[in-house]
Amino acid sequence: MTAVAARMDEVVDHHDPFIAEASGHLARAGGKRFRPLLTLLASEVGSGWDEKVVDAAVGVELTHLASLYHDDVMDEADLRRGVESANSRYGNSTAILIGDLLFGTASSVVAGLGAEAVRIQADTFVRLCAGQIRDDRQTGVVADPHEAVAAYLSILADKTGSLIATAARYGAMFGGCDPETVGTLTAYAEQLGIVFQLADDVLDVASDADDSGKTPGADLREGKATLPVLYARTSSDPADERLLTLTRGPIEDPDELAEALTLLRAHPAMQQARDHTLRVAAEARTLLDGLPEGPAVDALRALVDGVAARSS
Repeated sequence: MTAVAARMDEVVDHHDPFIAEASGHLARAGGKRFRPLLTLLASEVGSGWDEKVVDAAVGVELTHLASLYHDDVMDEADLRRGVESANSRYGNSTAILIGDLLFGTASSVVAGLGAEAVRIQADTFVRLCAGQIRDDRQTGVVADPHEAVAAYLSILADKTGSLIATAARYGAMFGGCDPETVGTLTAYAEQLGIVFQLADDVLDVASDADDSGKTPGADLREGKATLPVLYARTSSDPADERLLTLTRGPIEDPDELAEALTLLRAHPAMQQARDHTLRVAAEARTLLDGLPEGPAVDALRALVDGVAARSS
């Protein structure tokens, strides 16, 4: 991870001081570095990390960072990783352009890994953007709540799972794993990505800004139905009518947003969402059963358990 951090600093630097500062704004704020960690761990299932694995890890983390600059513009967020969001600090136009610049930087780094890595990066980028578009257009109430849950999980597979899957795929590829192992780790990581996003969705409701480092209730404010809301919509209890009314669309009034958060935090739907997260985590763990036992596989099991535990 030290090598990844040093390489990140190197490629994000720019001769223009403002661009260098803005490009590194979210990177300097820290974060979990979840995706590069996964790339390194996946490589350890094979022969271990080298400069190519480090560059692959940097490529996925830069792609993730770029998407955060864009996400915060769309969400009109004020906080990210416990600091002022890029759109609040620099304005929407600059935040979008810095995100574009980081996407370009990520592509430049991945280009050094060969044509197959570039194709994977491009395919991942298409899935990521398609998932984000579908998520952004997810408005209104779907008549069948079970169909709504399935559709939402499909969105998460693209929006979040695709890049996390690529992080593991790159690590396995450049760590010298055989094709079957690469496929297993890629499938595991896509499920892991869904767990990651489901846990984030629960945290968006359950945590305050001091705990999460992000503005709480962002999805409710935008009118997006995440898994807790989708489960709440399966209720036929008349006592839930106020919550269902509040969550039918965007919530612009701060007092109504606070009310919706209070009602949803106390609703059984929160535990249903947590239980669903744990079930997907168990599916991800099962995918690792065919791999040779060792410290790297043990760490991957612990990783999915740790991600799922964030929803508790």
